[in-house]
Amino acid sequence: MSQASSIPDSPFPIPEQRNVVLAFSGGLDTSFCIPYLQERGYAVHTVFADTGGVDADERAFIEARAAELGAASHVTVDGGPAIWEGFVKPFVRAGEGYQGQYPLLVSDRYLIVEAALRRAGELGTRAIAHGCTGMGNDQVRFDLTVKALGDYEIIAPIREIQKEHTEVRAYEQKYLEARGFAVRAKQMAYTINENLLGLTMSGGEIDRWEAPGEGARGWCAPKAEWPTSALQVKLTFRHGEAVALDDEPLAGHVLLARLNQMFARFGVGRGLYTGDTTIGLKGRIIYEAPGLAALLVAHRALEEAVLSKAQNRFKPVVARQWVELVYEGFFHDPLKTDLEAFLAASQRCVNGEVTLQTEGGNVHAVAIRSPHILTAKGATYAQSADWGVAEAEGFIRLYGMSSTLWAEVNRKPAQ
Repeated sequence: MSQASSIPDSPFPIPEQRNVVLAFSGGLDTSFCIPYLQERGYAVHTVFADTGGVDADERAFIEARAAELGAASHVTVDGGPAIWEGFVKPFVRAGEGYQGQYPLLVSDRYLIVEAALRRAGELGTRAIAHGCTGMGNDQVRFDLTVKALGDYEIIAPIREIQKEHTEVRAYEQKYLEARGFAVRAKQMAYTINENLLGLTMSGGEIDRWEAPGEGARGWCAPKAEWPTSALQVKLTFRHGEAVALDDEPLAGHVLLARLNQMFARFGVGRGLYTGDTTIGLKGRIIYEAPGLAALLVAHRALEEAVLSKAQNRFKPVVARQWVELVYEGFFHDPLKTDLEAFLAASQRCVNGEVTLQTEGGNVHAVAIRSPHILTAKGATYAQSADWGVAEAEGFIRLYGMSSTLWAEVNRKPAQ
């Protein structure tokens, strides 16, 4: 592959080069970063962490784009197993979306950083670069992860050029074209991010707080295209982790990819979300996460049947804290590790099978089998009981004593 000295019309003399690892996606921002860094004396080594958002053609384009721009080396990393182990398992065990809704589809960023740092270790460099802007949350996630994992120099070219240029993307395009690099003609009405976890979409009328247009669709089929027959599948869980689909054992990332395909056809997992971002702005996006939606419904149904009442009441407190840490960039904060220890301990009896069925763009858990379901041998709710009337009345009297006493003491006399 060509080196930095091959970049035409460089205004900078190129000294002996330092190695820098760039988290690379092949898009405009990270494409700009390669010659920008080269002209500042760096040999740029690109890393693409494939977290499930591209097909084979796009993956080949990214590798060819790195070579065209003169990257000193390029590595593609399969991020599927890492994203399952590092994010999906604890997220499903937690069972909560950010602000009660958003399923943290940006969490592949942390695995991308880790892949880049591993490459830096192989090259013996402590210089790490990314293409995040100074306007969004991803810069926080990237920088805090790098800082948590070691003593590295963080280089953010897009943030740097924002100091002098207001029309950043137009500047990037002219910069590349001036050096003989074509800019991919990929005009889109929306900003789309997708990976194994799902898809997010912003821009256009979404950012204007208007109803999404017909073109604002990703994986999930519109209602008119839903199959007429319901989909029914069975998920097997072991210690809170999905390990088989319809009795077929599957690696986690393979299972999630298959669920995405199956449930997207029925419109499952699509939502329009407005939330509080890390940097303080309101964010409005469409998200589609059919596989995660199915996993969350199945896991919650099983968990509610096998955990005690106290566990089911307390666990959401831990889950919300875990989700906020992950969303806001604190993926390696020690509290997150502490919370995951609790979540893992709570799952020791979350074993069994859950049958899911689609209905009207939603998915429901219609059957549960587990040896740990908390059923009483002599009683069934609202049907039969092995205690008597006096026991029931005594329980109610004692259980409600404080509230009853307050009512008696403070009851106004009849006028």
